[in-house]
Amino acid sequence: MSASVSVRRIAATVLAASAVVSAVALPASAHDNDRHRHPRVEISAVQADSPGRDNRTNRSLNAEWVELTNNNRRAVNLDGWTLRDEDGHRYRFDDVRLAGRATVRVHTGVGRDTRTDLYQDRRNYVWDNVSDTAALRDDRGRTVDTESWGRGHHRR
Repeated sequence: MSASVSVRRIAATVLAASAVVSAVALPASAHDNDRHRHPRVEISAVQADSPGRDNRTNRSLNAEWVELTNNNRRAVNLDGWTLRDEDGHRYRFDDVRLAGRATVRVHTGVGRDTRTDLYQDRRNYVWDNVSDTAALRDDRGRTVDTESWGRGHHRR
């Protein structure tokens, strides 16, 4: 009978150890899923319809913008990343480093790039006032975040 008791004790120990390993592994995998729902860099705001008349002045063009926020403590190198609309207009980030917990605003018009403001140097509007989607992609072409507005789109 002592062999039978030993086998039961070993089986109970193995089951208990498995339960502990499973309990420890669950929060890690849940955390991985949270990371994908809350990207490090996200589209935090969009002003697709610049205030006032759409008269294509540089002031009006620069009042149309998309804001990106780095939610991480570490800086993110955006070199090679792109920001696109549904019509295929594309802005490529060139040698841009977004500091941790920082935000940068990407304006449509012409201007001088700073840490907080980047300019696409366009002479026409990009974002549709009524309905559009801004898509942020990394340097490998993977979608990092999107923001949609207007008919047929659900705001996140």
